[in-house]
Amino acid sequence: MTSYAATTASRATKPILYSTISSFRKFRRNVSPTQSIGFVPTMGALHEGHLSLVEKARHHNDIVIASVFVNPTQFGQGEDFDKYPRQLEQDSELLADYGVDHILAPSIDDMYGNHHATVVNVKGFDNIPEGLARPGHFQGVATIVTKLFNIVQPTNAYFGQKDAAQCVLIQRIVEDLNMDLTVVVMDTIRESDGLAKSSRNAYLTPIERQAAPVVYRSLQTAKQLFDQKPNASSAELVAATRSVLQSEPLVSEIQYISIDSKDTMQPVAQPKAGAIISLACKVGTVRLIDNIVL
Repeated sequence: MTSYAATTASRATKPILYSTISSFRKFRRNVSPTQSIGFVPTMGALHEGHLSLVEKARHHNDIVIASVFVNPTQFGQGEDFDKYPRQLEQDSELLADYGVDHILAPSIDDMYGNHHATVVNVKGFDNIPEGLARPGHFQGVATIVTKLFNIVQPTNAYFGQKDAAQCVLIQRIVEDLNMDLTVVVMDTIRESDGLAKSSRNAYLTPIERQAAPVVYRSLQTAKQLFDQKPNASSAELVAATRSVLQSEPLVSEIQYISIDSKDTMQPVAQPKAGAIISLACKVGTVRLIDNIVL
């Protein structure tokens, strides 16, 4: 598919940048109820995965809004919040090329006031493998996404399948809280060697980058086994995945390999078509996550 950016030589106007929630709301109050709003929440450091979401939103909505906000509450102790790349000017230029109309980029102080005490907690997600590996992460994600949905009030919101548990979490929030919007989940965008696009790939050294596609190869091995043997147990698929990962010396840690329901992300012993196999591991010191649908 030809990209929006490739078919647009230049935009007549750049997207309007809102650095405060109050200024954004002044705009939002004047949007006609008949206009559809596509929303792409991001933490910036944009890559082709983010831009594919923007492109989809542009083709299916009257107005496209993106947020750029590095959310502190979804980072755990010792994680990379302080060094997470922040490049708003560069991100804004990319979003302009892809047809974004408005960018919401509030400060932490604006998003979380001095006495902020309200959080959103979706039951069960602290106990899934990614939740156990990153305590508090999903509460942080649930809280910020709920806040952004409340501020933006989109018609459609776009997320990538790479963060499978996050997608299921957000779908749960929208359904449980009767939010009037549609969550659109897009396929993971990958490098030519299969590595899932991620802002954290920039942390990989050249030799680690060469080794990193083992993550996708390991998942593909499990998928091939499932295709050949539909009655294979989760334990068999996990063992096949682990074997491939362990064959790469630069994989320094395998945090989890899990096969889960696509509706709840709870582990299943006997997977069926549509189940999600996901993993987290470290290549060198860089934590990578990925998943595929069986």
